Amino acid sequence: MSRNEDQYLQLLKHVLEHGTRKDDRTGTGTISTFGYQMRFDLQEGFPLLTTKRIAFKTNIVSELLWFMKGDTNIRYLLQHNNNIWNEWAFKRWVESEAYDGPDMTNFGLRSQTDESFALQYNEQMERFKQLVLTDDAFAAQYGELGDVYGKQWRAWRTTQGTTIDQLQDVIETIKRNPDSRRLIVSAWNPEDVPTMALPPCHTLFQFYVADGKLSCQLYQRSADIFLGIPFNIASYALLTHLIAHECGLEAGEFVHTLGDAHIYVNHMEQIQEQLSREPRELPRLKLSGDWTSVFDADVANISLEGYDPHPTIKAPVAV
Repeated sequence: MSRNEDQYLQLLKHVLEHGTRKDDRTGTGTISTFGYQMRFDLQEGFPLLTTKRIAFKTNIVSELLWFMKGDTNIRYLLQHNNNIWNEWAFKRWVESEAYDGPDMTNFGLRSQTDESFALQYNEQMERFKQLVLTDDAFAAQYGELGDVYGKQWRAWRTTQGTTIDQLQDVIETIKRNPDSRRLIVSAWNPEDVPTMALPPCHTLFQFYVADGKLSCQLYQRSADIFLGIPFNIASYALLTHLIAHECGLEAGEFVHTLGDAHIYVNHMEQIQEQLSREPRELPRLKLSGDWTSVFDADVANISLEGYDPHPTIKAPVAV
C-alpha cells in the first residue's frame, strides 16, 4: 500500500472510530473530529487517490488554474467541463427574484430522496449552466461566487484601496530568499467572508524550502473528508509541483492540517465501499511545454502517467 494513500484511508478510519455526531450548516449532519494532520511525500508519487477515480484534468487542474488566474466566475470552469462549484452559484440564482422555475428550496437534500424533484433539479441546473456559458450578463450576475480563493490569492484588497498579489509575491520571495519564514498566502479575509458564496475552507498555506525541495503546508478549517479532501490533497500537491518547477526546485512534502474534519452521514455507504478496496500504485505527474511562469501553464501542459484507479464512487454534495 502507498503510504501516501494510506494517510487518507487512516483519516477516514480515525473519524469513523473517534468522531462526534454534530449538526451542520447544511442540515445533513456529520461525524466530526477537530485537529488532524497528514504528510504526503511528493517524491513517492502524485497523491491522487486510486481507491476511487478522481477526474484529474477536468476537476483538479482546471480548478487550480482558475484559482491561479484570480478568477471567481464559474464560466471558466464550465468551459472545461468542471461542475464542482455549480451548486453554490445555482443556489444564489434559484433564491433570487429573477428565478422563474419550480421551487428549489433545500434542493440539495430533496434531490437525493425525491425522483421527480431530482429530475426538475437536473433540468434547472442544465438551464443554469447554459445561461452562464452563453449569456454574458447572466454569467456576470449569477456565475459569480464573490471574493473567493482566486480573488484573495491574486488581488487581496488593502485598506488603502490597492491590491496585493499574494501568490506572485510568494513565488518571487522563494526565488530571492528561499529561507524566508513568511512564504504565506491567506484566503481568509474577514471583511470579504459575508460576500462569498462559500467562505474559504482551505484558508492558509505556507511554503518551506530545504535541501533543494519545496514543501507546502495547508491549514484547512473545514474538511469534507469523502468528497472534498481528495481534491484538496491533489490540488495543493499540484500547486507545489508547479511552483517548484518555476523556482528550479524539486517537490518535497505536502503537509495537510485539518480543523473540523468531518464525514457527512449520507456518505457512510460510499466510505465503506472505498475502504473495502485495495490501493494501487500512485501515478506520476508530467509537466510539459516551454512555460516559465506558473501563470502561463495551461491544462494541456499538465498530465498524469500510470493512473489506474478503482471506479468512481458518487455521493451527494452538501450545500
